[in-house]
Amino acid sequence: MNDCDIRRLDSRTADVSLVLESLRQRLSPRGDIVSDAGRQRTITVFGEPLTPQEVVQKICQDVRDKGLPALLNYTQKLDSATIDSKSLRVTSAELRAAHQQADPNFLATIRRIRENILEFQQAILVSNVELSRPGGVTLRQRYQPLERIGICIPGGAAAYPSTVLMTAVPAQAAGVQQLAVVAPPTPFGSYYSDLLATCHELEIDEVYRAGGAQAVAALAYGVDGIASVDKIVGPGNLFVALAKKHVYGEVDIDSIAGPSEVVVVADESADPQFVAADLLAQAEHAPGASIFITWCESLWHDVYGQLASQLSQLTRFEATAQSLADFGALVLVDKPEEAIRLANLLAPEHLHIETDNGLELSAQIPHAGATFIGNFSPVALGDYVAGPSHVLPTGGTARWASGLTSNDFLRGRSVIQFSSNALQDAAEDVRVMADKEGLTAHRASIDVRLVQE
Repeated sequence: MNDCDIRRLDSRTADVSLVLESLRQRLSPRGDIVSDAGRQRTITVFGEPLTPQEVVQKICQDVRDKGLPALLNYTQKLDSATIDSKSLRVTSAELRAAHQQADPNFLATIRRIRENILEFQQAILVSNVELSRPGGVTLRQRYQPLERIGICIPGGAAAYPSTVLMTAVPAQAAGVQQLAVVAPPTPFGSYYSDLLATCHELEIDEVYRAGGAQAVAALAYGVDGIASVDKIVGPGNLFVALAKKHVYGEVDIDSIAGPSEVVVVADESADPQFVAADLLAQAEHAPGASIFITWCESLWHDVYGQLASQLSQLTRFEATAQSLADFGALVLVDKPEEAIRLANLLAPEHLHIETDNGLELSAQIPHAGATFIGNFSPVALGDYVAGPSHVLPTGGTARWASGLTSNDFLRGRSVIQFSSNALQDAAEDVRVMADKEGLTAHRASIDVRLVQE
């Protein structure tokens, strides 16, 4: 593979829509993107090359039926970690020790980020509504926080204290009292000291050494030592995504997320160094989709050159280069309208607009999980410090799905109150509808009250 083996597509000579659609499909949960090591582990554990869906169904069923022993068994087989009932939960002493040992500058950073997130998430929080109508009708919409949520934190190839912030703080803004964090028993997961320090700083005292589909199942169904939750949030690999899909209905979930993705739309005002850096920032998730769309041919060439030169400076050079080769593309179009069409087709998790009319252009590309405007608004700001959660819809689901917010941790309920006069006024409409639907008891529940008047 060359240093920068990435697709270079020219829409002036070919229809690139099918190529981009294929990339999007491969990165969705339906794409079954699993590493070679993951496929081999499946054969080792289950004795046959099961599909990811089959693996998840078996794991979830075993955890539901057998409880803690199944969770610990899969943790040993899939994560090569021996955990027992006593070491499953990170102790309060371990959390305190991690916090005490943490770099003070890191903890100060966590506090600043927490305030940024809290400020934004509280600002967008919905409030109770009361509506009165003449005659004695009062309608209320009441919101209350969920009681208990589970948070999945990845811990395979990298550590993600940021995900603790971007999931837990919106929940806290909504008023959730019980937060249970699960992270795989790996050096980047629940054995990563700064991850534990972050949990302690956020006053999260439930942290469990479990990951993958087995951890999702444990949160959904409950096992000895881990109480079931009302909702599961947070990113993960394909198996985590499919497990969340599997348990939905038992509990709520945030989304069925695939690998990270960005679409960068830029014109001649953009700096090719910036654009290349933005593409690489997503590709290093490995897998991650990095799509660049421009109508400026010189920028199209310059960004390619920058990718090649910047790649060699990255610590995750090989994985990033492979991700660009597998899921990246530099697309040249003949006019801005075509860039808008393609960006809306992809409906990306992250949309970065680096043009001289970015705000105007963003209004024409509504299908994106989060939009970043201008040369000085890289996606990394949203990943870490801005305030909106970085848990966003992927795989084209931004056409209808939204990113995680504090409102996702609220449950709404309506409260309906009619006076006798208001019931009298509404009675005939209820009778008409009840008669049309053949529901005589519905009609009778109105008439019995009016006979008494």
